[in-house]
Amino acid sequence: MINGLPALRSASAQYAYPLRLRSLASPSSRASIGPTTRCSRSVQSQAWQPLRPPNPSELPKPKARVQKPPFLRRKWVRRFLVFGLGLGAAYELDKHLNAAALMRSARTFRTGLLIGLDYKANFRAHPWTGTIEELHARNAERVFNLLRYNGGLYLKIGQAIAMQSAILPPEFQKMFAKMFDDAPQNEWAEVERVIREDFGKSPEEVFGVSFRGEPGKGVMEKTARASASVAQVHWARLPDGREVAVKVQKREIAQQVGWDLWAFKVVAKAYTWWFDIPMYSLVPYITERLMLETDFENEADNAEDMRRLVAGEPRLNGRVYIPQVYRELSSKRIMTAEWIEGVRLWDKEAVTNSWRGGWHHGSPGAGGTKLPPMPLNNTNFDPNVPEDAPKNDLLKPNRLAWRGPSGTGGLGLSFKHVMTTIVDLFSAQMFLWGIVHCDPHPGNIFIRRLPDGSPEVVLIDHGLYIRMSPEFRHQYSLFWKSLLAFDNATIKEVVSEWGINNPDIFASATLMRPYKGGDRSTENVLRKSPKGKDQQERAFEMQSKARDGIKQILGDEKKWPRELIFIGRNLRIVQGNNQFLGSPVNRIKITGLWASRALAESRDLSFAQRWRNWVKHLRFRAVLVLSDVVFLWSRVRQVLGVGRGMEEDIEAQMRVMAKDFGVELNHGVFEG
Repeated sequence: MINGLPALRSASAQYAYPLRLRSLASPSSRASIGPTTRCSRSVQSQAWQPLRPPNPSELPKPKARVQKPPFLRRKWVRRFLVFGLGLGAAYELDKHLNAAALMRSARTFRTGLLIGLDYKANFRAHPWTGTIEELHARNAERVFNLLRYNGGLYLKIGQAIAMQSAILPPEFQKMFAKMFDDAPQNEWAEVERVIREDFGKSPEEVFGVSFRGEPGKGVMEKTARASASVAQVHWARLPDGREVAVKVQKREIAQQVGWDLWAFKVVAKAYTWWFDIPMYSLVPYITERLMLETDFENEADNAEDMRRLVAGEPRLNGRVYIPQVYRELSSKRIMTAEWIEGVRLWDKEAVTNSWRGGWHHGSPGAGGTKLPPMPLNNTNFDPNVPEDAPKNDLLKPNRLAWRGPSGTGGLGLSFKHVMTTIVDLFSAQMFLWGIVHCDPHPGNIFIRRLPDGSPEVVLIDHGLYIRMSPEFRHQYSLFWKSLLAFDNATIKEVVSEWGINNPDIFASATLMRPYKGGDRSTENVLRKSPKGKDQQERAFEMQSKARDGIKQILGDEKKWPRELIFIGRNLRIVQGNNQFLGSPVNRIKITGLWASRALAESRDLSFAQRWRNWVKHLRFRAVLVLSDVVFLWSRVRQVLGVGRGMEEDIEAQMRVMAKDFGVELNHGVFEG
């Protein structure tokens, strides 16, 4: 080697090796090369070419630049805004054109779902959250809030529930006790609009009244005298001197009623399936009755039928009065009837306090006499009063002179005579005529004093009625008579035809006291109650048995008479009225006597059948002497201060029986 060239080559190879290894070897070959592997240098075999730009035709198409649109033009933002605007528009249209019917239905479904889920999850001996009492309390509040916010027909449904709330848990009873407050009244502009829509004329033209004091015209109050869930009542005096009550349906009811009843059906259908309670088959009949209650032409028909029936019954004519309806001033949403001056049944002091209206004088309008003419309070029309001064909207004369200068006087009547007339009236409706007023609460009953000092009962609000077929009316009369005669075979035969599986429970529910004449199957169930379990487990099992009892009463849904729903409501309210007045009469005996008498007087039976029934009726009256003895003993105990009256004693027995079923009875729905 010249000048040590091999040594230099050897040294340069040592430094070039790592470079060649990194640049020329593939990843797989790198892995296999060891420290002693000898790599040869690669030789560039291609000729050198200068760099040339690529042919544009060979390049791929350029991609468009992605540029985000402004925020308000983005797709999801636009969809959200359109949805929100649509929802808002639907809300406003529903509110102003549909009386918020859709929102009310949505609120109903939401509340129904919450209550259903809550009971499905927590109705057990040991709920997931709290106790059974707390479960009832929060759901009672949900129901109450729903009825209060929705108003209208929902308030009427709430009042119907309140009448039957004695069988509900105490938490529901407390909530529904508030359902009898007056509903808020609509403004006069809404009332005038309804009158114009139904008659095509203004109130001045329809009723011949003037709001400016024109001579020869009648007058009408723009402020309602009473306001309920469906309608409100205005006083008016027509040009001919007649004083009338103008009942005007609230304008939103016509738009809401269809949606409200549909929502009620949907919730009832869901609960029937969810909780396995056979109740939906009753819903169409209930909704049909409620729908008819918003038809004032139907109410006018009912009032005229009842007025005719009372006038033709010597045992009631002169004791009961039905106000006259003026059909020429009535329509589907407006009913004009005779104005009634009287005392509401719930005003105990006004009924019983001493009479100060003069000897052989009756209260204003009693007996169908014309109201005494009195000058109107015409401060509205006084020309000396400036136009911008506050006006007096209440024009009706005050006719309370019979209460004396101090205003503490009353009708001077006995509750016994008053309540006897009331029970007679509704017993005749059930057993004699088969046309039953199903809303006889104290607000719908006026009391007046006749010149001879006897009471006159005035029945108003004839919207909710049921009509019984002759066959069912005969069966119901026979059933009631058999209850008081302990004719268990007949009771079982009748209720079996109605599809009821447990005669004892149904008999107790009808009498509203424990029935002692059956096979004692109810008492046998109570004896088997689990005494050794804790309070929560016992309450759960007893409430479950109450639900099973409802199933036994309903039995065969196809056979079950729908009329029993509202007849039971009537009986319950009349019982509450009697109890509210201190149990002055033997309500059960009076009802039973009318049932037996109706069997003897029924024109649907042959002469031979009626004759046999008369003989049975006389025997039946003799049997009822025992009932008189029980009632007399109850009255003696009440006078001596050791008892509270027959209805209270009956209720005490029912409370004991009901408590074993996990139900706490509370009949004081009219108090407060």
